[in-house]
Amino acid sequence: MVSEAVSSRALRFSSIASIGECMVELGVAPDGTTALGFGGDTLNTAIYLARLVAKQGVAVDYVTAVGRDPFSDRMVSAWEAEGVGTALVRRHPDRIAGLYAITTAADGERSFTYWRGEAAARTLFDAPDAGFEAALLGHDVLYLSAISVAILPAAGRERLIALLERHRANGGTVAFDSNYRPRLWASKTEAQETVERLWRVATVAFPSVDDEMALFDEADEDTVIARLKGYGHRECILKRGPNGPLIVAGGTSTAPLAVPPPAKAVDTTAAGDSFNAGYLAARALGAGVEDAALAGHSLAATVIRHRGAIIPLAAMPA
Repeated sequence: MVSEAVSSRALRFSSIASIGECMVELGVAPDGTTALGFGGDTLNTAIYLARLVAKQGVAVDYVTAVGRDPFSDRMVSAWEAEGVGTALVRRHPDRIAGLYAITTAADGERSFTYWRGEAAARTLFDAPDAGFEAALLGHDVLYLSAISVAILPAAGRERLIALLERHRANGGTVAFDSNYRPRLWASKTEAQETVERLWRVATVAFPSVDDEMALFDEADEDTVIARLKGYGHRECILKRGPNGPLIVAGGTSTAPLAVPPPAKAVDTTAAGDSFNAGYLAARALGAGVEDAALAGHSLAATVIRHRGAIIPLAAMPA
């Protein structure tokens, strides 16, 4: 069971800003057919969040930089159609959106190829902007992943982390997912040091056991949990795929939550992103930590039964 102190402290908030990068997505199915779309880890979370809470009065904004090209226009229009706010989407006059390809194997696992060197999102925090930063700090929750930080040059990375520290110091919530993509980092040491800094500023943590083991060279789940407990998160939910989430919060961890047997995965893209959305949506609407974790798992279990990062609206769980 979740400790009484944690389960009774419902996180209620009315606004969340999801910070990161959306790219043009080229999906390659096992039979070789392709489809064009748009995707990015924090964008996926923003869309699922908007679907779950926008009608309940919770504002969901996406924060990124795109170009002025037709693909960028189409992306922003698609986000708005999903109910995601775009007032904090910055338009770069010269750069364009990045491109990535997802190749999906027959068992649902996927591999990625990226073309993002000139992506506009890399410039998001290039220069101080008091108005932009104030607008971000006006949100109850700032959500990001390690990808959001990894794509930035050093100065922009420091500016973003300083902003997150200010938000936490002001009483805001910082939610972080350590989505580890080795190719985005100059070295594993750089990734470890940066992610550790972000774990220490985060109040709500969404680690994945596989990512944590890979990034920190840890041999088992218990070692991961022991390290996570040291960061002092208000809430920490360890994602363990089909084994279900494990709650690590306030220096204690629960037994694994009872979850239904896993369904066969068609495509695991956005499984973790949708989990985060389901969790944050439930917490925004007053659910306790355990119920929110189950809501996240339920949404992720639905998402992996469909191809692509964003499932049809009609397929969303009731």
